[in-house]
Amino acid sequence: MFRPLSLFVGLRYVRAKRRNRFISFISLVSMLGIAVGVTALIAVISVMNGFDHELRDRILGVVAETTISGVEGGVRDWPRAVRLAQSIPHVIAAAPYVEHEAYLQGQRAQGAVIRGVLPSYEQRVTSIGRHMVQGSLDSLAPGRWNIVLGRDLALMLGVTVGDHVVVYVPPISVTPIGGLPRLRRFTVSGIFAAGNEQYDAGLAEINMQDAEKLYQQNGPTGIRLKLDNPFRAYEVGRDLAQKLGGLYAVSTWMDSHSNFFKAIAMEKKVMFIILSLIVAVAAFNLVSTLVMLVTDKQADIAILRTLGTRPRTVMGVFVVQGMISGIIGTLIGAVCGVLLAVNLPGIVDWIQRVFHVQFLSPEVYYISNVPSRLEWRDVGWITALALVFSLLATLYPAWRAARTQPAEALRYE
Repeated sequence: MFRPLSLFVGLRYVRAKRRNRFISFISLVSMLGIAVGVTALIAVISVMNGFDHELRDRILGVVAETTISGVEGGVRDWPRAVRLAQSIPHVIAAAPYVEHEAYLQGQRAQGAVIRGVLPSYEQRVTSIGRHMVQGSLDSLAPGRWNIVLGRDLALMLGVTVGDHVVVYVPPISVTPIGGLPRLRRFTVSGIFAAGNEQYDAGLAEINMQDAEKLYQQNGPTGIRLKLDNPFRAYEVGRDLAQKLGGLYAVSTWMDSHSNFFKAIAMEKKVMFIILSLIVAVAAFNLVSTLVMLVTDKQADIAILRTLGTRPRTVMGVFVVQGMISGIIGTLIGAVCGVLLAVNLPGIVDWIQRVFHVQFLSPEVYYISNVPSRLEWRDVGWITALALVFSLLATLYPAWRAARTQPAEALRYE
């Protein structure tokens, strides 16, 4: 005989035509409910992953994962410091920088952060060179006094490539006619658009040697690091500070932008819980299906018990039948969810193009598209969760079936 018996009988019940069509309808609804819930959960979590990746890419494209800055003065012998940084595990590249606040005057005036960089080093650490709208980061040659502005900052100053801006920097120099700020005229040689409003509207880059002269500083302010794993930022920065010796401050991207990612992580958890409850409700519809089925199969259960079938085996029959519905619904939902998550950006673009609507206006929202990033780990967790809910939903009806008394069930047969 086919073993185990519970699996054999459960499969027979699944294939058999039911006298009560309402039970078949409820079973189908339960299966479709699980499929829809799993599909929605995979798609929504993929969209949350997409937003998280998009934000991280835009922020870390401009901000170095780890920054080492001198507490008392700049970094001495920076070429040695850069070589030492690149020898530390997880460090991909290192770049020196000079950074101070300044007041810029074009057709209009605006405050901004002036960052002095070496283009050959900077392009290894950030992606600003790849986001140039006009000009090139390589135009920041020493002694040419060129400046590269964020797109929004250039608009606020009313300048474009080829125009001049005057940079006023502290401290104020004391002269016979009073205190005067130091100033220098720069030529706008490039404009970048990193997609991050904080830097597009408040950052300007010049050559590091020009910045040292402008601020009368000997050596860079610090060193910025690019890592293979952004979450090791503080650990790597601490190791480098210890190797350099002296007093250095370590700051990471998580210190200044953690709120973004904490908010997304919280939203992801909340959405996961809400949609998991929807999947749970759909799975627990199997309870009503199996309760009705147990009632419909009272005579069959009684005959099995009369033939010596143990209650545990009877219970297994209905667990198998309920799990088959749960497995089918979960697999359908997983396949549909993966397909939807992979093609969601294209679907949204098609809807916007056909119906002439814009879900996320670039003038209002930080991210104007609907990103989606499918992670198979999430698919595995969601699938496992749906199967667990399905298993739990079968336990009570199966327990009731196992308690069926043969004499009472066959009394009127």
